[in-house]
Amino acid sequence: MRDLLRLADTVILPGFPGTAPPDWLRRRLADGLAGVVLFSRNVESPDQLADLTAALRAENPRVLVGIDEEAGEVTRLEARTGSSRPGNYALGVVDDEELTEQVARDVGRDLAAAGVNLDFAPAADVNSNPDNPVIGLRAFGADPELVARHTAAWIRGLQSAGVAACAKHFPGHGDTAVDSHHGVPRVTVSPEELAEVELWPFRVAIEQGVRSIMTGHLLVTAYDGELPATLSPRILTGLLRNELGFDGLIVTDGIEMAAVSGAYGLGGASAMAVAAGADAVCVGGENSDEETLEHIRRAIVTAVVEGRLPEERLADAAWRVRQLADWHASATASGGNGAGAPAEIGLVAARRAIRITRRAGVPDVLPLTEAPHVVELAPETNLAIDRHMPWGIAEPLGRILPGTTAIRLREEDVADGVPPETLEKAAGRPLVVVVRDAHRHPWQMDTLTHLLAARPDGVVVEMGLPGRTDLGAVHIATHGVARVCGQAAAEVLTGRV
Repeated sequence: MRDLLRLADTVILPGFPGTAPPDWLRRRLADGLAGVVLFSRNVESPDQLADLTAALRAENPRVLVGIDEEAGEVTRLEARTGSSRPGNYALGVVDDEELTEQVARDVGRDLAAAGVNLDFAPAADVNSNPDNPVIGLRAFGADPELVARHTAAWIRGLQSAGVAACAKHFPGHGDTAVDSHHGVPRVTVSPEELAEVELWPFRVAIEQGVRSIMTGHLLVTAYDGELPATLSPRILTGLLRNELGFDGLIVTDGIEMAAVSGAYGLGGASAMAVAAGADAVCVGGENSDEETLEHIRRAIVTAVVEGRLPEERLADAAWRVRQLADWHASATASGGNGAGAPAEIGLVAARRAIRITRRAGVPDVLPLTEAPHVVELAPETNLAIDRHMPWGIAEPLGRILPGTTAIRLREEDVADGVPPETLEKAAGRPLVVVVRDAHRHPWQMDTLTHLLAARPDGVVVEMGLPGRTDLGAVHIATHGVARVCGQAAAEVLTGRV
């Protein structure tokens, strides 16, 4: 029984609260726990994070430390400040594979310096559904060939720094309209369509030598009409292992997400995932205590005892976790940290991703020469994005044009119409309206229409996916909400670039 418990400890990657490891986690690591997953709640600064990971390694020198650092809107390293690097969509717009590789190497060097050795990135999803509520800017684009090229470049860059990459969300979360945090997304395309679109970037990632792949909690009816991919032997073992030939670590997306835990519970879903072919179970986004870890551990062992999970499959999963730790040790020993990226590579990328559309027949209102009033329309974001992460253009614009004022409106703020003071504050000065995926949110489009009817000289800055570019006297698409995307937009507005 103790051997089974140690094997179960090897395949669970728990989260935990705080910026230092709690006593229970130290004890568990010393007793055989093989890895952890970090969230933005665990990160205050690079020095603090390095101290935290050093404390983890003091208990287990070969611990896997995983994190979601995609850059752009999904950042853990820079959740408190906003990312210094744009996300995938901006890199796809630029379409310079060398630039993508440099940005990923820059991410990898920061992670390695902080003691993180597994990054749950890049997203290899093809964002073929513009109404997708969870992927959007996290994808390189809607063209599978482009996504595949940049997925490979990201993997090269990150792994050259000695940090394992993790392509996600297999077999592809792009053509969905449901957020798997809350429900079960369905992918209903044929096997041929799946192969031509969703699977293409994952094939290329495997060819590139990606060290791990993350499962998506998706019902992919071409392969399994009953079980989400994370729990499906047909998809994880049949498709990913046998058909595509992936031999690295298969790790689950957060197991507490409703798409899998809703029907089977945390423990049941975890045991089913390992039985299906997953090697490591991520948990701890919302359930980050020792009781949760122990519950999942016992559920996995019980599944072995009852014959629902072969002991050989559990042992194989544990072996693959250790193999990834061995890869990291060898990459570090060989000095695998890659050549340094140019200074401010993130800002360079953000500037190159800017696209400007000027409306015909309207006098050019740029560059701004006096302090504007900025109206930022803020939608609800999905759980992958830290809700407290700063974004927008008001702060960088204010540094260039002192006296800039700003207001941020949410859907509830305009439920009874746009507050009159929104336009009153813009009287006699330039108006800049910042939106985020405006095409997906009718309230944003309604508010934008109201503001531009009163101020046809208004400038629109779209920081999400650009649906329409004919809005405003000038429309600026940043293709991202990273801090550097806001800075790049401010530079364009004021003629600095």
